Amino acid sequence: MPVKLEDRPIEQVREETVDKLIVNYSHAIISAEAFERRLDEAMATESHRQLVDLVEDLPLEADSKYDAQKERSFTPNYSAGQAEEDDKLISILGSNVREGQWVVPKKIHVVDIVGSAKLDFTDAIFQHQHVEVNVANVLGSLDIYVPENVNVTTRMFNIIGSSENRAPSIANRQAPQITITGYSVLGSLEVSVKRTMKEKFVAFANSMREALGMPKANN
Repeated sequence: MPVKLEDRPIEQVREETVDKLIVNYSHAIISAEAFERRLDEAMATESHRQLVDLVEDLPLEADSKYDAQKERSFTPNYSAGQAEEDDKLISILGSNVREGQWVVPKKIHVVDIVGSAKLDFTDAIFQHQHVEVNVANVLGSLDIYVPENVNVTTRMFNIIGSSENRAPSIANRQAPQITITGYSVLGSLEVSVKRTMKEKFVAFANSMREALGMPKANN
């Protein structure tokens, strides 16, 4: 006997709804406008019934091929091999940026003195589950971008400075864990998500649509 809808985990029902929306949009069964409207509703609602109703009229279901594509797109980039244990990002009266598909070491030392620095983990390749970022920030500005499927904690000591962690940190226990420690004197540190989950869903759906040879969607 199947479990009652209301007794199922809400996030599991939400994931199934989003998957079904993406599959049907990628096959041009619903318009881009309808896809994004329903996606907004699916991500906002806490009603099991509303989630099911959002996709009740859609004929296609997610299959194993879709699951494999989704796994590749939404799982953090893990790679076997030996990464450097330590690395440094130094910005003194200048700027320094680390972004793209770079290999993340176990520990990163960031020195930002009257400068600006950016650490972008969005497309980074992780070889360690636990990563520590140690910050020495004096009159500097440090921006750290992370994907939503990475957990982030901050333990900063601020002296007339500021540090703000806007990352949701709702990933599962197997996800990478970034711990940010150190101090900021008359400086700023901001941790945020570069692309929201909705933006990732839309980008993934559009990539699937293109792979299927469907015409470009118009809202």
